[in-house]
Amino acid sequence: MPNPDRPHVVANPKPRDLPAPSVEEPVDPVPPLDPPSDVAAPELRSATGRPVRAAATTRAQQGAFLTTATGTRLRDTDHSLKAGRRGPVLLQDHHLREKITHFDHERIPERVVHARGVGAHGVFVSNGAAAKLSRAAFLQADVETPVFVRFSTVLGSRGSADTPRDTRGFAVKFYTSEGVFDLVGNNIPVFFIQDAIKFPDIIHAGKPEPDREIPQAASAHDTFWDFVSLHTEAQHHTIWNMSDRALPASLRTMEGFGVHTFHLVDAAGDTVLVKFHWKPAAGVHSQLWEEAQLTAGGDPDFQRRDLYDAIQNGALPSWTFGVQVFPDTEDETFEGIDLLDPTKIVPEELAPVQPVGTLTLTANPTNYFAETEQVAFHPGHLVPGIDVTNDPLLQGRLFSYLDTQLTRLGGPNFDQIPINRPHADVNDMLRDGFHQHAVHTGVAPYKPNSLDGGCPFHAGVADGAFLEVPSPVEGEKVREHPASFDDHFSQPRMFFRSLSPIEQEHVIAAYTFELSKVTWPQVRERQLAHLALIDERLCAEVAAGLGLPAPTPDPDVEVQDLAPSPALAQIVPGATYPVAGRTLGVVADASTRTADLQAVIDAAQAADLLVFVLGPHAGVADAADGTFAVDKPLYQVRSFELDAVVLTTATTPAADVPSRRDAKVGSPDHRDVGVDPRTLLLLSELFRQGKAIGALPDAAPALVQAGIAEDDPGVVVREDAAAVTEQVLALVAQHRVWERLAPLG
Repeated sequence: MPNPDRPHVVANPKPRDLPAPSVEEPVDPVPPLDPPSDVAAPELRSATGRPVRAAATTRAQQGAFLTTATGTRLRDTDHSLKAGRRGPVLLQDHHLREKITHFDHERIPERVVHARGVGAHGVFVSNGAAAKLSRAAFLQADVETPVFVRFSTVLGSRGSADTPRDTRGFAVKFYTSEGVFDLVGNNIPVFFIQDAIKFPDIIHAGKPEPDREIPQAASAHDTFWDFVSLHTEAQHHTIWNMSDRALPASLRTMEGFGVHTFHLVDAAGDTVLVKFHWKPAAGVHSQLWEEAQLTAGGDPDFQRRDLYDAIQNGALPSWTFGVQVFPDTEDETFEGIDLLDPTKIVPEELAPVQPVGTLTLTANPTNYFAETEQVAFHPGHLVPGIDVTNDPLLQGRLFSYLDTQLTRLGGPNFDQIPINRPHADVNDMLRDGFHQHAVHTGVAPYKPNSLDGGCPFHAGVADGAFLEVPSPVEGEKVREHPASFDDHFSQPRMFFRSLSPIEQEHVIAAYTFELSKVTWPQVRERQLAHLALIDERLCAEVAAGLGLPAPTPDPDVEVQDLAPSPALAQIVPGATYPVAGRTLGVVADASTRTADLQAVIDAAQAADLLVFVLGPHAGVADAADGTFAVDKPLYQVRSFELDAVVLTTATTPAADVPSRRDAKVGSPDHRDVGVDPRTLLLLSELFRQGKAIGALPDAAPALVQAGIAEDDPGVVVREDAAAVTEQVLALVAQHRVWERLAPLG
């Protein structure tokens, strides 16, 4: 324990506000503890949408004593009922049977796609800019609407890692006064396919191969590339998937898109076409491929942990909600782009994104299963003022999302699960079925009726009724798509040529790595032929990495040279972003002065960073003139957990180094440099990942041993601890030290 007569430094992020547990098992009965302040539960509503005036914990477990599911108190749950101490278990043990039976049925089918997800509660506040476009109540000026947001990976199972190269789901459930509106999108604005009938095919191709059930949560395998190289409409989404967009640095720094084009309807019944966008306040940032791989092994829960910790510590993630607006013309095109083609974008330079409100995440779920796992999204959950279009992918999703809940959530009443309940009156005439929570009154759940007084009545538009956009429908029944869907390469070329040189290098490396995992040379060659149509250098570099000749572009395929779209690039020279919620590691040991350590912590926490002190062992460690609390011992920490580091010392080898118990210590000759090998490993990773490194003069030997010069880009060495920290924070605001990552030549 710290000596009260010596300075003691504490930096760790705010702990969860739960009572400290006792060492001994508690024996005095107490009621269930209150949940920590960073969590929230679904608003208390009846199964038919009415507010219930009761505490949020009303749905939680009650009372101080263990009971059966029907409330009978129990005196023991550790021993089965037996015929004698060594006898057989008796069939009459109703508590054993109830406990085991419920446990055997605790799991529900995971989602076929988007199985691994993380959710949070929040609020959306409209700025009123969309009021002239839509009569939707939640888009009127200053309206606050509660939301639940679920982020997810697409291909992996529930037990996969957070950081594979993959598309991410970005689904928002708005609990509006007119009913639930679900905006079910992704962090990539285009999709692999143009028609929902192919959805089973792309998912079967992307999922683990069925004979061996590998690889998990990865696109670097034969069946994925076989499909996308045969279905050239997939090339646009694929190049986004090979870009940094598929490796978000965190869920808080991820852009979101509605993907499809929707109708907005104003109070007069006039319509426009729109595409929805979510732009993160923290900026759009990604991991490097090395970081993503380290993260998957070192902390497969990294992104969900990052989101939970940010909310708990008050660094509330937020996004600007915006729309691109297009005239609702008969041909449903804009600047030659078919707005019903989900494999196409409209560059923001042609149609700027107009901000219409702000989404802020404010609370973590109280219970993962009850909320994040059971939340059910559906593109057909619409409200007056928003309607769908004839996008053939969206049309199929309108069926699929409803259908899948029947299996996952055990029947048709999934909208009555608390997380799914609307915040508007429900009078639907739907009755019975599995898990019916409503206790309906009346004798006439049909229309017309007179026995229930005619209730429920039809609503007119003036009463807030949903009205489908009237549009003519005619034509022969065909299994075809319009000719405007045929250009599969012009926008992928535009995307690649819009990226910064660093991002282009990452795309080249991604294609090379992924295709090197493909075992059939015919599939590699087929994909290279498509890259030749996208960009000559891209194709040549990937071909060289695969040891194959670069093919010439197919002269029969016409590809347009579209103007680059700067909005597609993540790396913008000179751009800075908020640092709140970013992470700083501070290296300390017995030679660290507590005043220096405290100065670094104070400067970083003043900018709302999460600060972790890295020390020689867990618990409390000695400093030169006091003690400090260690948040992460050197044997535990890796570079992916930090955005930057400040070294107060070079760190002499910790006591566990001679044992080589930690493989990161390395071979014996690596221990003779006078610096803890884990510090050198951390520095080398941070340096090549382009992260800021600050150091006090006493830490200079560690920089030397790591091969880092004091005048290298993004390296700050000064005597004043606070000044070092301020300079490091300025570098963190750029996300990375891009000079270190710039391609040579």
